[in-house]
Amino acid sequence: MKGKVARLLALIGVLALVAGACGGESEQVTPETVVVTSIVTETEVVTSVVTEVVTETEVVTETEVVTETVEVEMVNPLAGTTVTVFGPESSDAEAGSHQAALDIFAAQNGMTIQYTGERSFSDLINAQAAGGNPPDIAVFPQPGKIADFAREGWLLPIPDDVIATMDANIGAAWNAFGNVDGVQYAIPTKADLKSLVWYRPADFAANGYEVPGTWDDLKALSQQMIDDGNVPWCVGIESGGATGWAFTDWVEDLTLRYQGADFYDEWVAHSIPFDTPEMNAIWTEILALWNTPGAVYAEGGTIASTFFGDNGRPLVEGDCMMHRQASFFSAFFPDGTGFGPDGVDVFYFPSVSGDRPVLGAGTLVAAFRDAPEVWAVMEYYASPEYADNRQRFQNLSKGGGAVLSGFLSPNLNADLALYQPLEQSFLDILFTAEVVRFDGSDLMPAAVGAGTFWSEATSAVNGDKTVEEATAAIESSWP
Repeated sequence: MKGKVARLLALIGVLALVAGACGGESEQVTPETVVVTSIVTETEVVTSVVTEVVTETEVVTETEVVTETVEVEMVNPLAGTTVTVFGPESSDAEAGSHQAALDIFAAQNGMTIQYTGERSFSDLINAQAAGGNPPDIAVFPQPGKIADFAREGWLLPIPDDVIATMDANIGAAWNAFGNVDGVQYAIPTKADLKSLVWYRPADFAANGYEVPGTWDDLKALSQQMIDDGNVPWCVGIESGGATGWAFTDWVEDLTLRYQGADFYDEWVAHSIPFDTPEMNAIWTEILALWNTPGAVYAEGGTIASTFFGDNGRPLVEGDCMMHRQASFFSAFFPDGTGFGPDGVDVFYFPSVSGDRPVLGAGTLVAAFRDAPEVWAVMEYYASPEYADNRQRFQNLSKGGGAVLSGFLSPNLNADLALYQPLEQSFLDILFTAEVVRFDGSDLMPAAVGAGTFWSEATSAVNGDKTVEEATAAIESSWP
């Protein structure tokens, strides 16, 4: 075989000499030039036919190279396959954009990808997995539930080639949320910045209000607004089977601010009991603010009956002055809402001690079925193509122009030009903040983080239980 390869390389060199000598019929060639009349290739066989060696006075009149092309029909292994995806994104903007981004990959590969979104995802996915009829891929907002499902043996470890794509595009800090006991089960697909307060700068300016720099300043501003006849806060915690999670975000942000990152980590890991005096004090602080007469506008009549997404319109129309909610909330403002200094803007949820901790969250995808088409879709989720396609459709869903899409990607190679300046600032905060922690309830075991923490929070907000009763119930529920 080595001899055949050597002869083939020699013939390639000969062809190069012939090509240089055949500029025209009257060109002279140098001595020892070899004229090749044909090269015939077969499997592992190279045959050369050399007619003569010409002298420097002879002229090359014709050179012919005969080639044979064999066409091989390639079949796309994904063609005709179907992959099902189930997640919590259910609005027209989010679910529609998610499906549209998947449709592009499906069309490229002749396959079908079906996304279904439900507000009650957290409850439904439990029943589906336990009943043996889960989707091919689930979009999890809680890493804690991913850990529970992985340890139950319901989720599949991600293959090495898909992990390589993920590692090339998404930072290690975010990938860690999908790693369970040293095994990668999930891929981050969406990032959220939670430590934000939405407001209208024009309303602040008209009333002489300044953006607060500390938590005490924020409480004082709330009271000043009430004294002026303005309602400081829009609040709603209803979210189907996930009702109560919006309250837990306040708890987590204030835990980072009052107690610090180390305490937060130990609390999430249950090294610190849930019903400690420090945690009870934080719950009491929030409820004292919300229960102050005139402090809250609730679109649905009560805080617990107001869908969390229904706070955009009243903020725009002046029914309230502030709304604490994550970066994705921009998708819940009325169509045509302007953002920035001349429209709706944000300020940082103030700190207590002068540091600037950041609370974040997001979604991750994990697989229940082992099939080439499933892993192909998982790898697409890890690519900048998915991130960019999703953002393009999110922008279109809001009418295009200078609007915020409500979507942020954790993909480091995503096209930042697709994001508005305010969104780019969100990403910069998430990727550069010195202290960033994932939503605590999302990291806890699902029985707590997506269970009693939500339900007991709702009971406390409604006044059905005291703070001490609610936190004690959560503590006793910890698996």
